[in-house]
Amino acid sequence: MRYLPLTDDDRRAMLARIGAASVDDLFRDVPPAALSDATPGGGFDALPDHATEMAVERDLAALAARNTTAGSVPSFLGAGAYRHHVPAAVDHLIQRGEFLTAYTPYQPEVSQGTLQYLYEFQTQVALITGMEVANASMYDAATGVAEAAAMACRVTRRKRVLLSGRLHPHYRAATETFLRYTDIETEALDPDPMAVEDLIGRVNPGTACVVVQNPDFFGRLSDLAALADACHAEGALLIVAVAEPVSLGLVTPPGAMGADIVVAEGHAIGSPLNFGGPGVGLFATRKKFVRHMPGRLAGETVDEDGRRGWVLTLSTREQHIRREKATSNICTNSGLIALAWTIHMTLLGEAGFTKLARLNHMKAVELVEHLETVPNLKVVTPTFFNEVLVRLPGHGAAAIVETLAEKGLLAGVPLSRFYPTYPELADGLLVCATETTESADMAALAAALTEALR
Repeated sequence: MRYLPLTDDDRRAMLARIGAASVDDLFRDVPPAALSDATPGGGFDALPDHATEMAVERDLAALAARNTTAGSVPSFLGAGAYRHHVPAAVDHLIQRGEFLTAYTPYQPEVSQGTLQYLYEFQTQVALITGMEVANASMYDAATGVAEAAAMACRVTRRKRVLLSGRLHPHYRAATETFLRYTDIETEALDPDPMAVEDLIGRVNPGTACVVVQNPDFFGRLSDLAALADACHAEGALLIVAVAEPVSLGLVTPPGAMGADIVVAEGHAIGSPLNFGGPGVGLFATRKKFVRHMPGRLAGETVDEDGRRGWVLTLSTREQHIRREKATSNICTNSGLIALAWTIHMTLLGEAGFTKLARLNHMKAVELVEHLETVPNLKVVTPTFFNEVLVRLPGHGAAAIVETLAEKGLLAGVPLSRFYPTYPELADGLLVCATETTESADMAALAAALTEALR
């Protein structure tokens, strides 16, 4: 009983305390089809009872080898997870013991290094988003958008959240789930080519915030200034999500267009794709809203001898003194990934960051030129950064992607993966190019699509 220390009496006492008649009652919300009485060794997918470490490593390696990785073949994947070159110095530095094993900076006198890089991280985030203050990171952009919507409701004391139809479906789903059992109403628009300007007529005196994305999920860039003015005229806030942080090196930052809260996914800087994670959410706002901001904020100070130092200036979490008054129940920040982001950004510098953004856009322009030579294909994104939406009339994009994947080419992300209930989008394909995309890869994609669409 080494790993099962509870007695039957212990279990009965716990079940009585929580008001459950049996252990089975704890699983009553699980759909019956998802339940199984079989033990792992009793026929459940024919799993063996046990195996040696070497055998497990061999089997897992064989399973992994069945994957086609983005770095091994021409890849045009995007849709919120972008492949960029990460300097080797980033991984080397974050694996130093004082960074890799550090947990959380509760005691500033022994965590000055952690607090300093968080302070630098916040400064970098505020600069690229065009905002006045940023926190020490969120878990990812999806939960960050949800937190931003809740924050807007606190600021405005309103309960209506308007989600653009061009918002990343994952961000939309996370926000709806996050707010489902609150008194906040979410209105999510259908995915369609609605211009940002068309959202203006939907803002009313009861609106707490409008959530948009730029570049949006379909790759389009928009000027958000008019929408920001319309939101402010009605007393609402404008929340801008950014899935591709490299775009902030070239595109007008959301803060300069009137955004009140900016949330971005920082994963593309400092971290490899790694099946889409782990992420790091960038969260920035205006100084006047800082006490409504979730998470933690590292600040600069001086000690009693006048020496420069860093502390947690703001930490409105339920683990601290705020308890039920906490602005968020986020437990910590994505410290190690935030450090990787900060190291990569520091290595780039301002000029390097801008150059990287320009290179990404140049690659996308070149990609579009190749795609426009493909018969029966239409590029439908009028303005873009490094990702575009194409339509394949008369063809299901998912089937085309599978066909090309079998030939060793990852052609992009079909919209049907995110919108399975919208058959009118089945021919839509998101195609992305970054600085890692070679001209030969683009030519190969155009040739493969030309053959597949005949």
